[in-house]
Amino acid sequence: MAGDEARQSAQRLILIVEDNELNLKLLKDVIEYHGYATVVTGFGEVAIDLAHQHQPDLILLDIQLADISGLDVARRLKADPQTRAIPIVAVTAFAMLGDRAKSIESGCNDYVAKPFRIVEVLELIARYIGAPPADPTR
Repeated sequence: MAGDEARQSAQRLILIVEDNELNLKLLKDVIEYHGYATVVTGFGEVAIDLAHQHQPDLILLDIQLADISGLDVARRLKADPQTRAIPIVAVTAFAMLGDRAKSIESGCNDYVAKPFRIVEVLELIARYIGAPPADPTR
């Protein structure tokens, strides 16, 4: 489900930026199962465009992307008044001392290291944008 449809159904929209297809599928499937809508890409430049187009409620951002660094994506989004307020959670394999600080300095609001626990990701999502709306069909 994309932007306008997500807003009409009161679902919260999450932009997932992840270039590893397995991680992307896992995140997308779990997040959608829990009642959130998603927009996905594996490229930083596309992520910036999608953030402007869809104004997601949250961005899950891989730091190591094929085209540009996720840190650059975060800096550019936070420097832009149109996207500045969107919370960004870095989801990254960079788990060395100082990597968390680099992510936060670039504009990310939080950080989760890979391999991540799905429960941890869902807790971060709920912390930043709240629980998904109740699904009367479940």
